[in-house]
Parts: sequence; C-alpha cells; structure tokens
Amino acid sequence: MGESTQGLRREVGLFPAVCTAVGIVVSSSALFMLGSGFASGGPAFVIAMIIAAITNLLVAFSFSELAGMLPAAGGVNHYTLPAMGPTMGIFSVLSGYFMVAGISNAAESLVCGEVLSIHLIPNGPSTHFWAFFMVIALGVLNLGSVKSYATAQTIFASVMIGSMVILSIIGLTGMTSATPVAEYPKFDISMGGGIIGMLGTAFWLFVGLEFVTPLAEELKNPNKFIPLAMISGIIIIFISDILFGFMAMKYIPLETLQQSTTPHVDAAMVVLGRAGEIWIGIISLVATCSTLNTFVAAIPRMLYGMANEGEFPKVFGKLNKFGSPWAGVVLVTIVTMSLIAFFDVDYLEILLLAGCIGWMIAYIIAHLDVIILRYKYPDAKRAFVVPWGIFLPVISTISLIVMIWEISPDPVERMEIFKIAGIGLIICAVFSVCWVKFAMKKPLFKPYTLEEVAKSVAAEASAFEG
Repeated sequence: MGESTQGLRREVGLFPAVCTAVGIVVSSSALFMLGSGFASGGPAFVIAMIIAAITNLLVAFSFSELAGMLPAAGGVNHYTLPAMGPTMGIFSVLSGYFMVAGISNAAESLVCGEVLSIHLIPNGPSTHFWAFFMVIALGVLNLGSVKSYATAQTIFASVMIGSMVILSIIGLTGMTSATPVAEYPKFDISMGGGIIGMLGTAFWLFVGLEFVTPLAEELKNPNKFIPLAMISGIIIIFISDILFGFMAMKYIPLETLQQSTTPHVDAAMVVLGRAGEIWIGIISLVATCSTLNTFVAAIPRMLYGMANEGEFPKVFGKLNKFGSPWAGVVLVTIVTMSLIAFFDVDYLEILLLAGCIGWMIAYIIAHLDVIILRYKYPDAKRAFVVPWGIFLPVISTISLIVMIWEISPDPVERMEIFKIAGIGLIICAVFSVCWVKFAMKKPLFKPYTLEEVAKSVAAEASAFEG
C-alpha cells in the first residue's frame, strides 16, 4: 500500500454528516432492541425512549462544545488530553469506541447474516459466510477516499430511514390486509421491569450519534455541522422508531413479539407478508452496512489522531494514496472478523449491553472534559457552548451512571453483562497505562495544555486544507 503525507480532505457536507449520525444508530441490533423494548414495556417504553433521547441530546451538546474547541480526528481522545491527560484519553477511545466497535461490528454482521441465510437466501451460504463477506467488502470500501465513504453513508441511511417510515405508515394507516390485535397493549409503567429497567435497551436506540465528530477535519463547516447533525439525528431516529414500534404493537401480541429473535422481520411479515419479509430483510442488510461503514470509517480516524499525538503506534498515523488511514481500517476489519468466529446470535442482547457500558463510560468522560475545561480554560474560544453552565453535563452524567447500574432488570443477566464489560475495560485500562508509562514515557495523568493540543490540531488541519 502506498503511503502519503497528504491529509484528510474537507469533502463532507451537512447531509452526509447527518447520515453518519443516523447510520451508526439505526442498525440491525437497534431494530432488534427496538422490538425487544416495545415487547417488554408496551407503549410505556416510549417514556424510556424519551429519557434516553434527552440523555443523548445532552451528550451531543457536550461533544459539540468539545468539537468546537478542538475539531480533531482523534475525537474524545483529543478532548481528554487537556482535561485529564493521555492515559484517560487513550482509555476513552479504546473502551468507548474500539472495544464497542469489535462487539457491535461482529454482532451486526451475524444478525444480518442470519437474515440473509434464513429469510432472504435460505438455500445459500451460511450466516458466518455473509458476516465475513460484509466486513471485508466494507473494509475495502474504506481503503478508498473519504468521498466514497460519505456517498455510501448517505445512500445507506436514506434508504434505511425512508423504508422504516414508509412501512410504518402502511401498517398504522391500515393500508394492509393484516388483522390488528384484538386488544391494543395498555400503557403500564410497571412493565419491562419499570422505566429504569428499560433505560439500557432504550439507550442503545440512540447511542453513537457523536461518531460524526471524528470527521471534524473532513467536514466543510464542522462548527455548525456537528451539532446540527447530532440533534437532527436524534429527532429523525426518535420519530422513525416510534412509528415502527407502534406499528409492530398494532399487529403482533406482546407475548409473541417478546419471544421473537427477529421482531422487526416479524412485524413486516404480518403487515405485508413475504414482500414485507424481503423488504425488512433488505432494510436490515442496509442498516448493517451503514453501521459497519461508520465504524470502519470513524474508528481508524480516531486512531489516526492518537497516532499523531504519539498515543498509538505510528503506523496508524499513515495515509494511503487515497487519503485513508489504512492501518486502522485493516485493524478494525481483522478484529471484527476474529470476533465473528466466537459470537453466538443468541447472546446478542448481553453483548450489546456490555458494549453499551463502554460507550456510556466514554460519554461520562466527555461530560467531565467539558466541566474540567470550563474551569481550566474559561476564556477559550468555543464555537458551541452547552447552555446553563455545567448543570446539563452533570445531569446527563448522573443519568448515565444510573443506566449503567440498572443496565438490565434481570440480576443474573446484569452480572453477566458486568463481567463481559469488566474484562474489556480492564484490558483497555492496562494497555492505556502501559503505553503511556513505557512507550510515551510520560506521567500517566498529567494533562497537556490546551495550547499544545490546539497546536497539534492546527498542524494537522493545515495539511488537510493543503
């Protein structure tokens, strides 16, 4: 592979940025969790969705303020350097993104492989074949230019959201021969272990909106596009999920929906028969491609920013002749393919909620970054400022801690989730400490100055403009 010192190009507009925010969130796993949430909580699941959406909106505010200060490919790592130092910066990326990427990519690929092998091509290749195929194909795609990524993301997200809304409207307006359930589910906040017990599931429906921030150096107007993309993403996802969830409850008894491993496919089959099964199967395929595409594009750009700070091996700071951080793309692809071999689809919800804990911890770190930098650098230029001082970051942090503690209403399942997440977090922490101490030979928790980080960001940005 040819390497280049040429920087990432500013080619990404607002619409692709919104599609990036939406594309990582509305995935096959999110469709599964959406069905599971409404099956457990009925109409009351909407309350959990509202709380999760507001919490994620506050996360979007914090990331928008941070990105406005330091629009860098390293994302949360760059934001954490002047707040808590390199160890926490590296840990935030590895635990909240790299670990989650491996789990989510493998889970997404396997779910979509199931849809292909069971619903769309029942006599064709196996689940694992399709999973490997999709990961490799999207890895190759992201070895190309940023424009190829943005174009693909725009197509994936647009088709996915549009199809969900259209299918929901068909079912909700009665433009189908399907028979609705005899008694529509009642609103009962005690269902599903109560509202708090459903927050973990609801949170997954919105998690990942901030994946637009690592593309800050490739956006045409990052100071405006980043907050607009994340806020627009929350609104779009909330509306489409509500429509789809209420459509599913209209035609499928909650008990049946609860027992299904593919509730989104079942809902489509009830509304439109075989045509609906094929349609939602294609949506699931598109959703997986969108999620994988976002992960394989964004994670290498985070590693790229870290490598340029000396916080990751130098090879991850290299670009190929197309301007892609190829080493990161290859690493994410290999890790995902390795994990696919060990994942079981029946274990999907536990794995996803374990990954969700890593994401929540990264969000807590981002909120702490905002609070710390407000006190350390009160006069620093901020293109976007979270309103009402530190009140909103504090409230969101408390909400995230509660969600982690109540990640599942089932105590046995909760301990299994904690076990998996704990192992991953320990590995990330050990690597972060060892890299800073022995490779970087720097104090573990001594913050960089904002000027040092800004200078590094400016040096990278000058290459991007050139």
